[in-house]
Amino acid sequence: MMSRWLRLLLAILFLRPVAFMMLGLTVKGRENLPKAGPAIVIANHNSHLDTLVLLSLMPLGQLDKVRPVAAADYFLKNPVIAWFSLHVLNILPLDRTNTGRGADPLAEGAAALDRGEILIVFPEGSRGSAEVMGKFKGGVARLKERYPDVPVTPVFLQGAGKALPRGEIILVPVVVDAVVGTPVAWTGNRATYTQAMEDSVRSLGAHLPKVFDDDED
Repeated sequence: MMSRWLRLLLAILFLRPVAFMMLGLTVKGRENLPKAGPAIVIANHNSHLDTLVLLSLMPLGQLDKVRPVAAADYFLKNPVIAWFSLHVLNILPLDRTNTGRGADPLAEGAAALDRGEILIVFPEGSRGSAEVMGKFKGGVARLKERYPDVPVTPVFLQGAGKALPRGEIILVPVVVDAVVGTPVAWTGNRATYTQAMEDSVRSLGAHLPKVFDDDED
């Protein structure tokens, strides 16, 4: 119960003021965000602000059901950060080292969807360089294959990589844009679906002022 109130306070007193006042967050297509789970929200990833921005957009009444998928080796390495991440941000820890034979890396995500939760996933896998979008990995497509009726909603984020780049701790007041699209239809194939998700996220930023560069690799 205390964690629930902490999340509400975080959203009301910190997340939303930072997102909408300090960063001047602009949002297009907010009505496309899932109102309830099970659901998956995907976005490009340049900054820790990405998670905070997405959480600030979710309905307050759904915060208990919103689970940002995050790397356990990073967010659980420090007891203070681990407590905050688990009890306030409500992350779903992903063990990137659990690659042993028979291990199911999707088990926790699948269980969350079974509970009717909303997953926030960054398919690039980790934060890239500021405003550079990398290739998507296939984990979400594998979940979609198991749960074809669960909507996967794409979001394009711009500016967060400039406001708080990877490795920095000082917030720079840069305007952040979020564009929310409609769910990406299942293609019937993991590889083509992964590409469809990436194309969908990229296309959402096509009409924004160009500060976002394609991956040159």
